[in-house]
Amino acid sequence: MALIIDAVFDGEVFRPEEKVDLEPDTKVKLKLIIEVKKKTGEPYSLFKYARSLKLDGPSDFSENIDEYLYQGKQIKDGK
Repeated sequence: MALIIDAVFDGEVFRPEEKVDLEPDTKVKLKLIIEVKKKTGEPYSLFKYARSLKLDGPSDFSENIDEYLYQGKQIKDGK
């Protein structure tokens, strides 16, 4: 029999998150592949993070990004 189950490790034992169809005190051999699932919280917002940086740049940066990155166009102070 092969099962894939989700479980929580409580510091001592793994506890299945769903019912396992085995009799109590049944001896089993476990072969584990552990994938740690991070606790979910507030979704990460790249936009919110970028806005928090309060970056300053030229007003035409998004329109002329290739010139700034690849053609050496200089960013002037004061936009």
